[in-house]
Amino acid sequence: MPGLVVVDKPSGMTSHDVVSRGRRLLGTRKVGHAGTLDPMATGVLVLGVGRATRLLGHLTLTDKAYDATIRLGASTTTDDAEGEVTATADTSGLDPADVERALERFVGDIEQVPTSVSAVKVEGKRAYQRVREGEEVRLDARPVTVHELTLHEQRPGERFELDVSLRCSSGTYVRAIARDLGAALGVGGHLTALRRTAVGPFGLDRARTLDDLAEDPVVVPLAEAAREGFAAVDLDDAQARDVGFGRPLDLRLEGLSALFAPDGTFLALYRPDPAGGARPVAVFVG
Repeated sequence: MPGLVVVDKPSGMTSHDVVSRGRRLLGTRKVGHAGTLDPMATGVLVLGVGRATRLLGHLTLTDKAYDATIRLGASTTTDDAEGEVTATADTSGLDPADVERALERFVGDIEQVPTSVSAVKVEGKRAYQRVREGEEVRLDARPVTVHELTLHEQRPGERFELDVSLRCSSGTYVRAIARDLGAALGVGGHLTALRRTAVGPFGLDRARTLDDLAEDPVVVPLAEAAREGFAAVDLDDAQARDVGFGRPLDLRLEGLSALFAPDGTFLALYRPDPAGGARPVAVFVG
């Protein structure tokens, strides 16, 4: 059945490892994932099965939510605990009030330089591949949005740690926030734990471990996934026929939307056309 599988990824596995396991569990090669998680990270990883893999590229553009632990006083090559420490600083005199104020700089629309070992492409090659080959990679800052950033706990001392939760736009690097917070405080910083709690509407309450899926593979049907992941528009019979041929529609849409036939069949993703009406992005039935 085409649809989505929401996995609670364990630490130590790459996103590709999870896809490989999903292929075996679901008995199909046509499985992909939306939004890479680093091996250290845990939490929500959305897999697409069959035709639903075509939804993934659009689903990755939705907001995401994370829980994270940041350690101040040490910088690393990867901006997380898996990299080599490049500098250390004493944090025993760091004032928690200063840390809280510094965090406020990372809320809203900000310019962020991705971590050098990110999947951002530099002249056709992933940045992390260039770093592994010994190249020095400098990435340009890009706009991202942090909608919410909540500080839960601070643990001052020689190893100053803080726990935060955030909801942010696609393309935001939590590791970069840890790095930049440490730089703003003059002590360096990196991420020691990261758990993704949601990708768009799909949260941990929907996620299942790989062991759970081995016992009972649960797939969110394609129509249900599309209705949850995007604004939904129900069409009449004439409009549904036009969508089957990929024709533009005289519809007013607020953004990328999932279109449905009168019987509830998911038909396509359409977006507003600057010239008026709506045009197809991906058609799932013909």
